[in-house]
Amino acid sequence: MIFKGPGMKNTNVSVVKAKREFSELLGRVAVGKETFTITRHGKPVAVLAPTAPAEGLQALKGWLDNDDPFFRDIQHIIRERKKHKARWVRLARSPSP
Repeated sequence: MIFKGPGMKNTNVSVVKAKREFSELLGRVAVGKETFTITRHGKPVAVLAPTAPAEGLQALKGWLDNDDPFFRDIQHIIRERKKHKARWVRLARSPSP
């Protein structure tokens, strides 16, 4: 089932552009703000739209369990980053010919 909520923007895109930018278009659909009508020679052939109403990516609850190791690892990375200060790195110059 395709969902098209009120206020969603629909944009026509050629098959060529849809193929080239599919990942970006899919991301824009995933956040629930846009749909795309894919056209071939100016005629609609398909629609790229969300399958259910969404409140942005937050609507994907349950995608990972709350106790998934991913969350522990992310928290560890965040804690470690706070311990380190940014520093400048001087690049070595190439010797002149």
